[in-house]
Amino acid sequence: MHRKHLLPAVALAMSGLLHAQTVPPQLESPPAHPAVIGPSGEKLPGMPKFHDPAPYSIDDHPGYKQIFDGKSFTGWDADPSIWRVEDGIMVGETLEGHPKGNNYIVYRGDKVRDFDLKLKMKIEKGGGGGIQYRSATGIPWTRPQPQGLPPYDLKFMMTGPQADFWFPVRAQAAAYTGQWYSENTMQGILAYRGQVTQSLPGETNRLVANIGDKQALGGYVRVNEWNDYEIIARGPVMMHIMNGQLMAVFIDDNKNSVNNQPGLIGFEIESQPCKISVKDIFLRSFD
Repeated sequence: MHRKHLLPAVALAMSGLLHAQTVPPQLESPPAHPAVIGPSGEKLPGMPKFHDPAPYSIDDHPGYKQIFDGKSFTGWDADPSIWRVEDGIMVGETLEGHPKGNNYIVYRGDKVRDFDLKLKMKIEKGGGGGIQYRSATGIPWTRPQPQGLPPYDLKFMMTGPQADFWFPVRAQAAAYTGQWYSENTMQGILAYRGQVTQSLPGETNRLVANIGDKQALGGYVRVNEWNDYEIIARGPVMMHIMNGQLMAVFIDDNKNSVNNQPGLIGFEIESQPCKISVKDIFLRSFD
């Protein structure tokens, strides 16, 4: 075939491919300019079209289910000496002068690997905790209870990935909020706030990008007020988002890693005194 005949044939092929492609209506953009007409009268693809996303909203819940009814702990495991329901809110509280070790409220309704989790959370008085996900219970605890207390009840103890959240009692604790932390394992912190890190098989965990300055990102955290907290987990990629700001990303490309398995969701309370409040908990699973 001569070159002059080849160009119309390629254009027609491209036109056919475009017509065969299906695009969800919500992703279609209006034309940026009139279509370009090819030598045989066919419409040729023009420049890419720009399309702005809908604005950020923590209250946008298509495909989600609410996993806390605001009235009871149906579907949850909780130590009633620490956790309670108050005015539609999940509350965990420890008091000054009454030492407690780590404690968790565990959602037993689903084990999820690929999901979106949206909620509102605040921490008051001191201490801290976080959001557990892809986690397990019943695993021996690596840190002892405070002296004089009975052994941990392992059905309330969670091991696995955590999105940290701490009251800013001191600068170090304040900097934990938003980071990626592995609870009750030897992995520890794998992505500090402001980092994108990646673990490849047989290699050391490495920094691959910076989101922003660790201290500056702390400005997005609201002290003694409600914070939007979102976790997006897809395969090896786990993202922590607070008040619409990306805080940390960890990519675990070790296929058989404990971080890549379906697991439980829950909340931690740690240190005294501390009060953790959680509400509007919505889960969307892609498993």
